[in-house]
Amino acid sequence: MTPGYVDDIISDIKSFPSMSDAALKVLKLVDDPKSTASEIEEILRYEPSITANILKLTNSAYFGVPTKVASIRQAIVLLGWEKLGKLVMTTCVNAVLDKPVRGYDLSPGELWQHSIAVSVAAELLVKELNIDADNEIFTAALLHDLGKLVLGDYVKEDFSAIRTAAGEGTPFQAAERRVLGTDHAEVGGRLLELWSFPESLVRAVRWHHEPDSAEEPGAIIDLIHVADVLCLMIGLGAGTEGLQYKPSPAATKRLGLKPRQLELVASQTLQWANELGGIFQGNR
Repeated sequence: MTPGYVDDIISDIKSFPSMSDAALKVLKLVDDPKSTASEIEEILRYEPSITANILKLTNSAYFGVPTKVASIRQAIVLLGWEKLGKLVMTTCVNAVLDKPVRGYDLSPGELWQHSIAVSVAAELLVKELNIDADNEIFTAALLHDLGKLVLGDYVKEDFSAIRTAAGEGTPFQAAERRVLGTDHAEVGGRLLELWSFPESLVRAVRWHHEPDSAEEPGAIIDLIHVADVLCLMIGLGAGTEGLQYKPSPAATKRLGLKPRQLELVASQTLQWANELGGIFQGNR
């Protein structure tokens, strides 16, 4: 391990920019049963790009709204508060993840496409398995690889050593930890902890590659893990990680997931991930 890497990485985590103030304010209002559509409209009035992307998403086939939506107020009425929160989170995370990621060989939009795909897959798994999952599942899936944005330059610096370690049959994330002293899952969890996200969401991001190692295993961790591996297996966002990942047998057993269900979710994920990811292509 290169001396000083861990200290430098921790410093980068602390200085990594959070989401926009507008997004955080809207998400707080969405969680407040006393808030009104007018309050949200007032915040988004000064965020035309966020508003435009929320409306693009609202009018996508994914949400199946029967009429054309032209305002935030109308979107709230037709979709409800919970789905509006997902739209805001999706739009704001796009601005962060829609970049090339050095070290992981991810071109502009590829990390974003993978994150959207994992979110779709996780929600499809919840529906298919009839699991009473927390609403945080969508956000956890969307942010599960956030740590790659911090770790990318370090991976690029020591790529040869990491590739050698991964070439021995070690998963890429484990090879990161062997060489750098940490990995993108741990870094992502630390970021969300720094931003005061709920502990359940922090754990889901931290353990999404190693669900069996979590001190407090749970359905949300298993769902993010399986959704992530599924998307990597069908080619949505692998980059330099390749195809070293396989879903944990223990996690799939805990979820009661059958092979035919995995195949069904994979097929649907490809369809909806392309639909949602394509909405933002014009922004690049």
